[in-house]
Amino acid sequence: MNFSEVFKQSNQLCKVSPDGKYLATCVQYRLVVRDVKTLQILQLYTCLDQVVHMEWSSDSLFVLCAMYKRGLVQVWSLEQPDWYCKIDEGSIGLVSSRWSPDGRHILNTTEFHLRITVWSLCTKAVSYIKYPKACQKGMDFSRDGCYMALAERRDCRDYVSVFVCEDWHLLRHFETETQDMAGVEWSPNSCVLAVWDSCLEYKVLLYSLDGRLLSTYSAYEWSLGIKSLAWSPSSQFLAIGSYDEKVRILNHITWKKLTELDHPATISNTKAVMYKEVERRPGVGSDNLSIQQHITMGSTLFNTQSKYVICPLPVQLPVIKPDLDRANPKIGVSSMAFSSDNRYLATKNGGFQVLSLSWHCSGDSLILVGKDQLCLCYMETDNHDD
Repeated sequence: MNFSEVFKQSNQLCKVSPDGKYLATCVQYRLVVRDVKTLQILQLYTCLDQVVHMEWSSDSLFVLCAMYKRGLVQVWSLEQPDWYCKIDEGSIGLVSSRWSPDGRHILNTTEFHLRITVWSLCTKAVSYIKYPKACQKGMDFSRDGCYMALAERRDCRDYVSVFVCEDWHLLRHFETETQDMAGVEWSPNSCVLAVWDSCLEYKVLLYSLDGRLLSTYSAYEWSLGIKSLAWSPSSQFLAIGSYDEKVRILNHITWKKLTELDHPATISNTKAVMYKEVERRPGVGSDNLSIQQHITMGSTLFNTQSKYVICPLPVQLPVIKPDLDRANPKIGVSSMAFSSDNRYLATKNGGFQVLSLSWHCSGDSLILVGKDQLCLCYMETDNHDD
């Protein structure tokens, strides 16, 4: 595996465009857009202050740069480099900024979550949404981009409002049976809204689009509850990760628990392959390199390279014991991801040294990235009973 030269970036602002053609990085107050294949600089933009948030539009034509301290948002165009948009929220401040699914509206959340301002890049129209709630996931768009669900807090009660993204008019508004709502998330088929309570109470509520309560699920009481939630691509399963380091999967017919999954620290399954990255430095007079290898390595011959070696099974995963005396201890299932065919579920438990997890587009292999390890788990696709 070879690596490119190191490029500067600030605040870990480095994102690939949705179409996979461009790479955008922020260095202090500069936005740099490169070609993914050649890594050559295509555009260089200068912002008014240091960028703290950067986001691509859904069609990869615009880049949003937010400067929260100054309450500013700047939008840059790749097709028209001389065009730009500046949004100033003024004294009301700015704590969050994001694109709408159509890539032509920007939603800004003001300080203290007083309101959400919707700015249109096409008509320059402005819309205001009051009472947004500050929580883990207070806003979510449906998969088709037609609706937006927003968590609200009014008169010490939790509500959910559903807006039509075309003109931002209110479609539904209903109260939820939560003490302190932590988040709301659409099912992929846009038919069900999952609402969950804060970590102080284990409660998941399923609502229809018209606000009817379909079901309520609670696994236990008097302990830290839900930490993460994930829908399967088919909307048939709902995975709930909790602080007790377990995952519970509900079905979409009765909304009852199908199974409960634990997180063992030792992996002995023969279908899992553990790779560990090691560095190597090929020497000038290395005789074990063929001519073809010398040609393909080119200028990287004298650079540090890496390779992966297979670790023998069973593999003992490195587990970090959380410090329960400190705030926000790293316990519980913090991240989950279903494969594209709905057959497998990847989870990240707080006690394991796993930085990220993702599925390959084929859905038959899982990539786990650790501090110095890369784990590739190949799934058996012939036997559908596994």
